[in-house]
Amino acid sequence: MQSVRTDYDLYMPRVSQQQLDARRQEILAGARACFARYGYEGATVRRLEEETGLSRGAIFHHFRDKDSLFLAVAEDDTATMVATVARHGLVQVMRDLLDRAHSVEVPGWLGTQLEVARRLRTDPDFARRWAARSAAIATATRERLGRQRQAGVLRADVDVDTLAQFLELAYDGLVLRLATGQPADGLGPVLDLVEASGPS
Repeated sequence: MQSVRTDYDLYMPRVSQQQLDARRQEILAGARACFARYGYEGATVRRLEEETGLSRGAIFHHFRDKDSLFLAVAEDDTATMVATVARHGLVQVMRDLLDRAHSVEVPGWLGTQLEVARRLRTDPDFARRWAARSAAIATATRERLGRQRQAGVLRADVDVDTLAQFLELAYDGLVLRLATGQPADGLGPVLDLVEASGPS
């Protein structure tokens, strides 16, 4: 059956995939800031509208509901982190955080990380849904360490899993320090020490 075009169809502007992707990124940026400021529960639809500058219809045209939006924000942050870990290692992620410690984007990113951690503790359904995503960073870290071990540039007296856990603990500590507003100045030499200990 052939569809009938209406006058409404004729005047509807065509939206390119590039425009849709740009709008999606705008929504993610605003939602990231909203979740960081108010937490998951406090990020009401009204606050999401204010932060993104868009109506709820526009927001939820791209994301099914608030939970899907939060997952998309967290997944976006995780994908960026995994890419950096794969290319340059987890220490580089920490250096990037320090370099941008006073920028606008870091508080939002840290807020997302802390909200993920809180929901992992308190929401079993979220923890199940998040398991595969959190494994991606651990996998990227261990694969990079494995490549470094094969290339002979990684200490051989400690197993890869232990080195990976050492890096993850350093990362978690840095995130907590920045998230609680403690000074970030002078932490560069600390990361030098982490890097000099073997993994990177």
